[in-house]
Amino acid sequence: MTAKGPVFHADHVGSLLRPPPVVAARQKVADGGAMTAAKLRQIEDAEIEKAVRRQEGAGLKVVTDGEYRRSFWHLDFMGMLTGFALEERGRGVQFAGAELRPIHPVINGRIGFPGDHPMLEHFRYVAKTTTVLPKISIPGPGCCHFRVALEDIRHPEYTDLEVLFHDISRAYRDAVAAFHAIGCRYLQMDDIFFAYLCDPGQRQVKASLGQDPDWLIRKYAWMMNEAIRDQPDDMTIAMHMCRGNFRSTHVASGGYDPAADAVFNQTGVDVFFMEYDTDRAGSLEPLRLLARGKQRVLPGFITTKTGTLESADAIVRKLDAASKFADIDQLGIAPQCGFASTEEGNRLGEDDQWRKLELVVDIADRVWGGV
Repeated sequence: MTAKGPVFHADHVGSLLRPPPVVAARQKVADGGAMTAAKLRQIEDAEIEKAVRRQEGAGLKVVTDGEYRRSFWHLDFMGMLTGFALEERGRGVQFAGAELRPIHPVINGRIGFPGDHPMLEHFRYVAKTTTVLPKISIPGPGCCHFRVALEDIRHPEYTDLEVLFHDISRAYRDAVAAFHAIGCRYLQMDDIFFAYLCDPGQRQVKASLGQDPDWLIRKYAWMMNEAIRDQPDDMTIAMHMCRGNFRSTHVASGGYDPAADAVFNQTGVDVFFMEYDTDRAGSLEPLRLLARGKQRVLPGFITTKTGTLESADAIVRKLDAASKFADIDQLGIAPQCGFASTEEGNRLGEDDQWRKLELVVDIADRVWGGV
């Protein structure tokens, strides 16, 4: 593998539906010690190994741990950073027809990436479990600003957002180096808020706080670029974008047009996972801004929000339409999001999930002759 070189035509975002043994074990721990953390880890280990075998069996050449050890796709990682804490209070983020658990990230001190961040060990386990390429998905640097309410940025130096953005970028640069040092060669950062900032309502919210949404898009692109500026030559960096994913609901709508140039040409990222399963994502035309070369886009034409299995022929036709804007060799296929961005999971069955991942591989075989 070389830097700036896409890896696969078939891939997935990362999270998988939590299997019943993990759900039951985590509940016992939450219920006040009915199960020890050590026993929970043993159960998670066993179920992660099964998930890795299923991913390999589906024909995927890159696998994750399904995020089985996490409650949230983003908050767990953020809460483990120096300077961050998680507080439970009030109301949660409102999705379309559902409300997230009221866990809020707060910044109490200088942000940093600790050398013993638990997700380093999460990666080590999946790496020693698989015979193909292990990947870990973490929230992108933009998340560490967008997801924190202004009143929860309590460190006095961070009244200057430039200082905050600098420290976030530095922490992520340390994270990239730390994951590479333990063997990670494919790191994905889910910076979904580029897509949120294409939504008129979300843009208005930020504007009402005195933050120009277009300025935020540029700053988030700068943070990502700064975070990966020392990317080793044998490491690929990916980024996922969506409009919210909780119990099969969403938050935002709007095409990628306001963010596409910054995303493709200012972040320095190699591989882009882009939600494209509904009209809420807008047209394929923003793909025209993808620079010719080795970057890759995996349009998410396959939804993780329902169990209905898409037609392979229909997906192939959509890829053909996408190729009018980007070279077909720079395209791939993946589901539009994770199957369980939180431990509650989306409203589909495990069999549905695995059929969709098998479909990803089947389409890659048909279009590109392999994954």
